Parts: sequence; C-alpha cells; structure tokens
Amino acid sequence: MDDAMTGIDARRKKILMRSRRCGMHENDILVGKFAEAHIGTLDDRQLGLLETLLEQPDIDLFNWISGRAEVPEKFDCDVLLMIKKFNKKT
Repeated sequence: MDDAMTGIDARRKKILMRSRRCGMHENDILVGKFAEAHIGTLDDRQLGLLETLLEQPDIDLFNWISGRAEVPEKFDCDVLLMIKKFNKKT
C-alpha cells in the first residue's frame, strides 16, 4: 500500500482512487496529485465538494482547472480553487 493510502478512512481512500482514475489522463494528474497531497486534511464538506467535482464530465473539470472555461457558479468552490492553486505550483 502506498504512503498516501496509509491510515486514512474508507471514504478518503475511495476519493483518492477516483481522483487518480478520472478518465482523462490530464485530470488523473491534476486532481490525483492534489488529492494525494491533501486528502488527509480535507474536512467532510470539502470531501463532498471533491466528490461532486469528480462526478462532472472530464473535459469540463479539465477546462475549469486549466482556466480554459469559466467555472459555473455551483462548482466555483474552495476545493476547485485549491486544486487550481496546487497545480500552478507544480
């Protein structure tokens, strides 16, 4: 078992695995790396927001993260902002 999966609850493991297998390889990297770094510190509300983002079409999520498309108000949340900021650093 890798270090990111050690000592986390089942919900976080499921979200982490889902974030690594979004569908689009680009999202696997953008969201997966973010989840690996932050899954242990997200609260229940943030986990729910991440789950909701992962349910969106891959191309939409990629375009929102990359800034290629405007984020619809209902998805414009702190978790998406955290993902965007994380990926600007890496």
